[in-house]
Amino acid sequence: MMRIIDELRDAGSIAISGHNRPDGDCVGSVMGLYLYLKKELPGVLIDAYLERPADIFGCIDHIEEIKSDFNTDQVYDAFIALDTVPDRMGGAEEIYLRARKKINIDHHISNPGHGDFSIVEPERSSTAELLYELMNPEKIDGEIARAIYIGIIHDTGVLRYSNTSPRTLQIAAELIKFGFDFSQLIEETFFERTYRQTQIMGRAVLESMLLLDGRCIVSVVSRRMMEFYRVTSQDLDGIVNQLLSVRGVDCALFMHETGTQEYKVSMRSNGRVDVAAVAVRFGGGGHVRAAGCTMNGTYRDCITNLCELIEEQLRDE
Repeated sequence: MMRIIDELRDAGSIAISGHNRPDGDCVGSVMGLYLYLKKELPGVLIDAYLERPADIFGCIDHIEEIKSDFNTDQVYDAFIALDTVPDRMGGAEEIYLRARKKINIDHHISNPGHGDFSIVEPERSSTAELLYELMNPEKIDGEIARAIYIGIIHDTGVLRYSNTSPRTLQIAAELIKFGFDFSQLIEETFFERTYRQTQIMGRAVLESMLLLDGRCIVSVVSRRMMEFYRVTSQDLDGIVNQLLSVRGVDCALFMHETGTQEYKVSMRSNGRVDVAAVAVRFGGGGHVRAAGCTMNGTYRDCITNLCELIEEQLRDE
């Protein structure tokens, strides 16, 4: 397999970014590649752009160097978009479009590939796993390994989801050889919750609804509810996975209000529903078992439109 460095030999300046509201795979991938390129290309200007990552990722070395202010006139020789399509990059999209060379690396099946050079491998568990394969293993150190490992465990549900392959496990084994405390890393970044996060999760589960003869579960969190519990969108991670754990449920929908009649929708499935196909219909994307989109309208209308497509798949099954 080619190495990512082969596409960057002549670049004097490089930028890296991922999608808005960055999750573990996005943050781990961006930081893993950032640290790797800083080591491989000393003297080259390398910048990482992301919305401010959640505090749980503070364990990644040099994460404070991420730029969350996208107001720059810099024209980079190369821009690498990770774990996303360009129109989901938020403020970084304009910087990406100005770059002389555009590279897109992703594992989402809904991504057709973008830019001058792209690698999209949906069979990979995560973008972090794909990046590991594009790196020279002799140049990976403990800091890089920790970031890549975080990306993998977050997109595989700590190696529990069906996207975990034998190769994923092999890579995870290679990474933990660097000696970082992987069990503590999992606990602090994946399972641990603040009191407020636990409260909002409890409220979301309490007010959830079973639809489609109990095969679909839905929960909605309003902006007023978020203000009451003093939480942000970053505090809502994990709620949709908790909903999917209800016995008899094949598909879980979690929505939170982001604007006037605007909702961010997260979907999870046990495999009986292709939620990526549902998300694409509303301008989103993702995987068969995990996908998302943004919808406009009342929450009742959004739920109705989503459930119509989900019901079609369940009926065809």
